[in-house]
Amino acid sequence: MSHISSKEIDEMNQEQREITLGELRDEMLQLRSQQALGGSASNSGAYKQTRRSIARLLTKMKQEKEE
Repeated sequence: MSHISSKEIDEMNQEQREITLGELRDEMLQLRSQQALGGSASNSGAYKQTRRSIARLLTKMKQEKEE
């Protein structure tokens, strides 16, 4: 689930965004622990994609809150 496009985020409602955000944060925690333990580099781009997806979600949530 590491990558979520802006289009997918636009199609979600607020509750789905919050659930997805929680899932992405859990995934990020797992990726950090793998890196700390010297895990495999087979999915090295997943960390960056997950971080950016979280940022996209938070940005969209903030924009809708301001409206």
